[in-house]
Amino acid sequence: MFRMIQRTRLTAVTASALLLFGAAACGSGESDDKAAPSGDSAPKGAFPVTLDHKYGTTTVKKDPQRIVTVGLSDQDAVLALGKVPVGTTEWFGEFKGAIGPWAEKALGDKARPTVLHDDGTGPQVEKIASLRPDLILALYSGLTKDQYRTLSKIAPVVAQPKGGADWGISWQDQTTQVGKALGKSDEAKTLVAETEKHIADAAAAHPEFKGKTAVMATPYEGMYVYGPQDNRSRVLTGLGFQLPTGLDKVVGDAFGANISKERTDLLDTDAVAWIVTDPAKDAQKLHSDPLYGKLDAVKEGREVMIEESSHFGSAISFVTPLSIPYTVDRLVPMLAAAVDGKTDTKVVHPAS
Repeated sequence: MFRMIQRTRLTAVTASALLLFGAAACGSGESDDKAAPSGDSAPKGAFPVTLDHKYGTTTVKKDPQRIVTVGLSDQDAVLALGKVPVGTTEWFGEFKGAIGPWAEKALGDKARPTVLHDDGTGPQVEKIASLRPDLILALYSGLTKDQYRTLSKIAPVVAQPKGGADWGISWQDQTTQVGKALGKSDEAKTLVAETEKHIADAAAAHPEFKGKTAVMATPYEGMYVYGPQDNRSRVLTGLGFQLPTGLDKVVGDAFGANISKERTDLLDTDAVAWIVTDPAKDAQKLHSDPLYGKLDAVKEGREVMIEESSHFGSAISFVTPLSIPYTVDRLVPMLAAAVDGKTDTKVVHPAS
């Protein structure tokens, strides 16, 4: 079962994880101590490779066989490129080995990774060391410099990129960097292109999306919106939507931010997608807000309520080449219903 976090006692790191993945984040789950190195080898001559990141550069000297992921969704890129981590960090408590249903096909019959946990205090250093990794990936993360230094004593570490927000790496850059670290840059480029085509095909099938505005939000300590540096927003723009004017200024360099009552107008978009705990109850609570309840988006039925504890709710916050097709195929019909111009159209949540 998912374990709810007491929001009033969150550390900054745990709060970030909560907002990235919803209130169901940081749950307890199962680990598989039988995880073993497995996967396809890199092409001959692919190593060494050097990768730039927030804390400098890291050189991977040979084809990694025992990969540990401490980033929020780095395991998906590893799996999509034909390898299986020996350890992966869990943010959702119901997925064995921290492998979502959208990634099961990529895992196949290989051994599931050992599950690591980060409750806001940082990576489990001793447990990571016990897995004897030869590469640690922390791309979609908020890894601190001290944590980077500590983990670097165990194995080469590829941290989040410099110059952007923590937890702000695009899924394209994440995939490309993982591909480079695994000596599979060409495969990574192909994977990105195929995933972008899936999004583009969905956009082409729905020309009504082009030029319309949309925003992704969650009712965390009021109203929290995801900005241009968040992958959920990138999916919306990939489908042809525009983010509301001024959103970037409100969010700043972060992946999202709480908005003041005065900026409730940012939610008056052609489609507003809410990631919520209980669609019915949370919608009722939102509609009781004197400012939000008066918006045309509410009156005209342009809301999309996404249940965060569903597989779909998890996938929409993961945003990887493995989860994006799963997400897009479920999200697009909801968005189409929201923007069809008919107030009586019901936006139906997918079964899973």
